[in-house]
Amino acid sequence: MQRSNITSRLRKAFCAALLVFIVAAPSWAQLSKAERKVVGHIEANVGAAFKLLEEVVNINSGSMNFEGVYQVGQVFKSRLDAIGFTTKWVEGKPFDRAGHLIAEHKGKGKTILLIGHLDTVFEPSSAFQHFTSLNDSTVSGPGVGDMKGGLVVMISSLEALDAAGLLKDMNIIVYMGGDEELSGKPLALSRQSLIEAAKQADIALGFENGDGRTETANISRRGSSDWELRVTGVPSHSSQIFTEKIGAGAIYEASRILVQFYEALRNEENLTFSPGVILGGTTIDYEDDMKTGTAFGKSNVVAKDALVTGDIRAISPEQLTKAQEVMFGIVKKHLPQTTAELVFNEGYPPLAPTPGSQQLLKYFDKVSKDLGYGGVSPVSPRDAGAADISFTSGYVDMAMDGLGLRSTHGHTVDETADPRSLAIQAKRSAILLHRLTADKLVPQR
Repeated sequence: MQRSNITSRLRKAFCAALLVFIVAAPSWAQLSKAERKVVGHIEANVGAAFKLLEEVVNINSGSMNFEGVYQVGQVFKSRLDAIGFTTKWVEGKPFDRAGHLIAEHKGKGKTILLIGHLDTVFEPSSAFQHFTSLNDSTVSGPGVGDMKGGLVVMISSLEALDAAGLLKDMNIIVYMGGDEELSGKPLALSRQSLIEAAKQADIALGFENGDGRTETANISRRGSSDWELRVTGVPSHSSQIFTEKIGAGAIYEASRILVQFYEALRNEENLTFSPGVILGGTTIDYEDDMKTGTAFGKSNVVAKDALVTGDIRAISPEQLTKAQEVMFGIVKKHLPQTTAELVFNEGYPPLAPTPGSQQLLKYFDKVSKDLGYGGVSPVSPRDAGAADISFTSGYVDMAMDGLGLRSTHGHTVDETADPRSLAIQAKRSAILLHRLTADKLVPQR
């Protein structure tokens, strides 16, 4: 009871602080009468949005906690059902995850895909489990920034549009994935629903937290995929290394390859390739699922095997292909009496910047300025990781991500967000959705 009373008092104090912060914003001379209704609804429901954020953060939804992911999905499902969406739960058994929430609202004009995810990196075993109000500008909790805060922004935007009578004209698809933080396999199945939605859409908007700032948005994200290098050599007494019969051994060959990767590609803009694990010796054993392994060897024995695993991130499919070709070429140039194989696994595709996405950012920038919140600039691809919006690449005319809360220290027990940014982001997202529909800013298919 004591904790409940404290939480209630803190929530009231936060709501009061949020209202002061919002009222301090400039007048909205550039907004239409309908848009002012949207803004008014969001302001009047700040407390309810804050309570919803607290509710979903307090439900553990680590990617492998299937029941928790489903429960969070049901919370948002009920909100979407209430404003006229047709919702369904896509079962995740085929790709060994909880599943996804898909919702559709039929209207007219262009189709806009809204993207978010229900899961977090914090499994039930984590000590980080609860929503906490720290002060009037900081809340803490698992997924408060990445990205339950973004999902609340999305819902708040849609509810405000519905209250203003604007949602009825909109074609909206909502995708809330259940495995963004730890993708199910194969990706072809785990992202099938998202790709199918992208094929129907003209525009994609992601509610991830981007680089954690509300002054920016993502119109490009680097793709991310894993690679594995396996090297073999001839085992022997170390006194025979470098001889014609024994050669260089597996560890020297692995080292050569890594050094030449570095020398050949480290200056490529927006390209990174990072070895995360290396094992070498007489015998090695690596458990890919657990990302752990062991090696046995002796200082007086030439290494027989070596294994390196890592990731590669590129800004475009063309950059990724070029880098892979360079890496394959380096691997082929074996040191004496060694062999090596490089394998790239499936991963997130790049979301390259396009003229359409650049125009979408300009529209969002104008909305933000009309609301009195200042301009919005693009996030550097180096400052944000991969995200589900990348799977819309090549399907939609425009794509933009980063509409979530101002936040910091994501994926750590120090994760925090600024609750004042919830109403700001909801207003900007809702007005953007309205203008994209009403003003016919992009051609119809």
